[in-house]
Amino acid sequence: MKIQDFLEYHGINRNPFAEEDAKSDKVFKDHCIINTYHPIWDKVYGDPSEPTTSVVFGEKGSGKTAICLQIARHVDSYNQEHPEERVFVIHYDDFNPFLDRFRDQIPGRNATADKVLQQWKLWDHMDAILTAGVTGLVDNLMETPATRVRTSGEVQSQLSCRLDRHQLRDLLLLAACYDESTQQTFLGRWNQLRKSLGFSTIKAQWQRILGITFSVVAFFILITMAVYDLETVTDRGFWFLLLGSLAGSWTPWCWKSIQNLFRSHGILQKMRVGNREAGSLRKVLMQFTNDEIDSQPLPNKSSTDDRYELLIKFQSILKTLGFSGILVLVDRVDEPHLINGSADLMKELLWPMLDNKFLKQPGIGIKLMLPIELARFIEKEDRQFYQRARLDKQNMIKSFGWTSESLVDVANARLKACSDRGEVATLIDLFDESVSQRRILDALKMLRVPRHLFKFLYQLSVDHCNSYTDQAPEFQIDSKTFETTFAVFLREQDAFDHGLSAG
Repeated sequence: MKIQDFLEYHGINRNPFAEEDAKSDKVFKDHCIINTYHPIWDKVYGDPSEPTTSVVFGEKGSGKTAICLQIARHVDSYNQEHPEERVFVIHYDDFNPFLDRFRDQIPGRNATADKVLQQWKLWDHMDAILTAGVTGLVDNLMETPATRVRTSGEVQSQLSCRLDRHQLRDLLLLAACYDESTQQTFLGRWNQLRKSLGFSTIKAQWQRILGITFSVVAFFILITMAVYDLETVTDRGFWFLLLGSLAGSWTPWCWKSIQNLFRSHGILQKMRVGNREAGSLRKVLMQFTNDEIDSQPLPNKSSTDDRYELLIKFQSILKTLGFSGILVLVDRVDEPHLINGSADLMKELLWPMLDNKFLKQPGIGIKLMLPIELARFIEKEDRQFYQRARLDKQNMIKSFGWTSESLVDVANARLKACSDRGEVATLIDLFDESVSQRRILDALKMLRVPRHLFKFLYQLSVDHCNSYTDQAPEFQIDSKTFETTFAVFLREQDAFDHGLSAG
């Protein structure tokens, strides 16, 4: 018996339980994302006009990624309704590039993962978030197709005319430090951004113009002397004067170049998650006057102070472009290959971020979707940690759990999304009278999370269809098939929970 025949009998045009990952789940993204919610939704989402922080602990498959996607989708709708008070969303969920670069900065080729992550600090998180945010903003301003989703929040390039000279400088400095693109060269992209913003650098070129001018004058003097065979060719004082003037004309440029080379090395040394070369960064910094750059914060120290100032500058730029707030969605912290699902390594990575000053920045909301394994570390922490993190003020959800009734609602919502009839089938309609509603609820209680629910219902429909032929089909699942499949699934789930199975 074909599974499609079973689904069509119930008015279902596609299998609602085939997908397991929210990012590739078309049923969720096309339908359920706007009308299916967990009861904690309001607390996690909050009010986009006043972005707030939330810390959510949930087991694998509980829907942490799904709720991040829901937040981003609802913020998009909010932005359309409030074009001058939009929210800029930064997706901080791909840690591999940052951790790879960070590991390359740590001395010792054979440094273990825990030794590497013990050196990860809050300012490394701030650098990574600024990298994702600035790159997304530059992609929008230059109308460049992004290779991966870093931000949500459309920025129209013509709005850049709102930025004053100081904000243009701040944006270009942020781009110099944090913008990353795999499609264009660093120098080419930065110069293209500068030209599109209309930022003139002629004042920053006076040292170079001075040196070139004196070089040209000296060249013509030498040509004239050679043509007319002037006696001054043998005058030692003349040569000292000529060469001294030439060297003096290039001294301001050389001094500025040396200063910016040291700045570049300082940034590369302290900004450990970036991907820059000192020579290219020096060339960009040379495009600013000394007055424009001397007093500006740069990520060239092992501290958070300059990073906070850079975040404030980033906020100011976004505010001028029509964004009143920023949301940072932190997810998939167990997936980087350096961490490989280890709870201890996740703790080393995430704990620096649990800082009340960072989590409670005005106008910035951090949505932390964390694996449930980290919750037990929270319970073992000391008073100093609680005073620093102030989790009592962070809208903390200790367990992103599901009741059997809420799982039934999720299943019914997906069935409705895949239905092509006016009368929509519900979960109970898939079973015959031998499977009671109470039995279904008891079973779903043991499944705990939506991913397990989807896996079970998919396998159950496959096992049912394998038990019948096309000539003698049966369109409702009986108790025997239900109990057999459920028993096998529970064994596999238990093995997965103990790390003995792929799930």
